[in-house]
Amino acid sequence: MAPAASKPKLLYLVSEDWYFVSHRLPLAVAARAAGYDVVVATRVAEQGAAIRDAGLRLAPIAFERSGLGPLSEAKTLRELVALYRRERPDIVHHVALKPVIYGAIAARAAGAQRVVSALMGLGYVFSSDDAKARALRPFVRSALGLALKGRGSRVIVQNRDDYDGLIRERVARAADVRLIRGSGVDPAHFALASTASPEPVVVLPARMLRDKGVLEFCEAARLLKAEGVRARFVLCGEPDPLNPASLTEAEIDAIVRQGAVEYWGWQKSMRDVWLKAQIVCLPSYREGLPKALLEAAASGLPIVATDVPGCREIVRAGENGWLVPSRDASALAAALREAIADPERRARLGARGRRMVEEEFALARVIDETLGVYRELMAAPERA
Repeated sequence: MAPAASKPKLLYLVSEDWYFVSHRLPLAVAARAAGYDVVVATRVAEQGAAIRDAGLRLAPIAFERSGLGPLSEAKTLRELVALYRRERPDIVHHVALKPVIYGAIAARAAGAQRVVSALMGLGYVFSSDDAKARALRPFVRSALGLALKGRGSRVIVQNRDDYDGLIRERVARAADVRLIRGSGVDPAHFALASTASPEPVVVLPARMLRDKGVLEFCEAARLLKAEGVRARFVLCGEPDPLNPASLTEAEIDAIVRQGAVEYWGWQKSMRDVWLKAQIVCLPSYREGLPKALLEAAASGLPIVATDVPGCREIVRAGENGWLVPSRDASALAAALREAIADPERRARLGARGRRMVEEEFALARVIDETLGVYRELMAAPERA
């Protein structure tokens, strides 16, 4: 009797364990059910048990999203190369900008030929206007171009803007790029929220980053409160000290003391948050495709967001929400004023958002499309 064929090995490289659990765990579980031996390489903080309990093998690594010190970064690369040589994966799936670049280097050094590079938006380096981001941008663009052009490579982007941009700028080949819109959500997991309230709750759900439009949201809330508009404005998330665009706790406290916004911090159950909200707002500068907005739409909530890549993938003006220019607190306040004043319109737009998620952004669809990329790569012969 011939020996049973070994399972193909699939290795995920993600910088943070919490991000893997919140955005990629269902995909990895589905890949395991589809016959892959799944390994998760990530910096382990608090979610290691959740990964192991899902039947996945965990490979802890020392990976810092914001690290730039040459000695520590060289150590990280050596660790990744050693891991890839030890595991000998059939497919590697790199998630987000830094793992895509570092993982590509490790894959080439270790001879891993089937590489999936998933860009969840282009992040701080491309969305921020501060001096550090501008200085890093040309180097990151060049490194990204090299990372995405391997012969056995596939690139996954979450929105049409990034898809068109990578091809237009010749960062990636059109034949290698796949548009898979977001991480997906299960609509059945979210109960429909009530959009009616005499004092609507407007929630900004995000890490407390300047690039998420937190300051513009707070200024819009101040303007509306000064007009006497009856509404509560809530920041829901926490600072991210590893991100250069993060606000500090002290800065958030100072904003809250001004009286226009509330701060709920990090919430374990966003489903409970959606049930307390009537409007969701994300005035971000750039996104991949925000999972928070997918969840809000699945909960039947109308959305006010900026007309930028990622946000306009899920928010369509007049269909399920409002789109406003980026970095414009006055325009944001005007859209929020409309949403607060019209509960019937909120209900109509929220219902349409729920249908959009069911038809276009469901988790099952995202998983099926991603597994299709794996099958495509596995069907291609390896180079000698």
